[in-house]
Amino acid sequence: MKAMKKFSALLLALTMVFALAACSNQGSTPTPTAAPSAGAESTAPSAEPSEEATESAQGGAAISVYTNAYFAPFEYYDGTEIVGVDVDVMNKVGEKLNREVTYTNVEFGTIIDTVSAGKLADVGAAGITITESRQQQVDFSDPYFTSVQYVIYPAGSMTPDGTDGDVSYILWDTLAGKKIGVQADTTGDIYVGGEISGEDFDGVLKDTGAEEVRYDSAQLAVDAVGAGQVDVVVIDQLPASFIVDKNSGYECAALYYAGGEGEAASPTEEQYAICVTKGQDELLAAINEVLAELGEDGINDLVMKHMGLE
Repeated sequence: MKAMKKFSALLLALTMVFALAACSNQGSTPTPTAAPSAGAESTAPSAEPSEEATESAQGGAAISVYTNAYFAPFEYYDGTEIVGVDVDVMNKVGEKLNREVTYTNVEFGTIIDTVSAGKLADVGAAGITITESRQQQVDFSDPYFTSVQYVIYPAGSMTPDGTDGDVSYILWDTLAGKKIGVQADTTGDIYVGGEISGEDFDGVLKDTGAEEVRYDSAQLAVDAVGAGQVDVVVIDQLPASFIVDKNSGYECAALYYAGGEGEAASPTEEQYAICVTKGQDELLAAINEVLAELGEDGINDLVMKHMGLE
């Protein structure tokens, strides 16, 4: 299904900043931050905390949040601590409910199933896109951020197909015949797989020789571009901008569908939300209250802070 909606005001504001500041990085020095391996928890060493460990010092059961800490600016490691936009939001939820919040870094693809089971995790916060299949397993908060897919490629290796205001874009058709790296189980994975197979989408890349290669993180996918294993990476806009800013020799551009006759090209769009175990009504209500209190401006401020653009 083609994404035909226009950018939200927030996304447009961010795009103008990040497209100019981060999506044309050819000379900055990479500054990767060493991080614990997947499965590390920011407040406890065990992936399955004991009953005592899950009791908050504030007097209530701790809120267990599963995330994937390689999706900056929404979640990432600062030393050994998991930080980011989603972490700031959930910390405000903890304050509202007077409950401690713990964070566990896991593979992205395990989050929905784990939260659905309701044993190890109450919440999934990892820039998660709302989909119909996921809504059958978990309850989602109100959407708090609208994103689009971006393409990361070696500087000078591709020429954008057009511009939408200040946004440069590459058409899906341009990815025909390319090896495309994605972070497994993300929206980029869903879109790329669908366009190649033609099962769930129009199949823009079907029978073009395009190939999808899945990685545990977007950074690993970009590393594979540098190693010549894939040609490009498809990932959400802000993680793409963050990675390009931190890794020299790469550029990025928005990923658009070509318009039909008389129609303009349109972005590959999605909405983020936080998910909870079904039946966690009080927790879901508190998350929605925090998101409403922050509003678009508040989320924008958090994004700018974690992108280092305050």
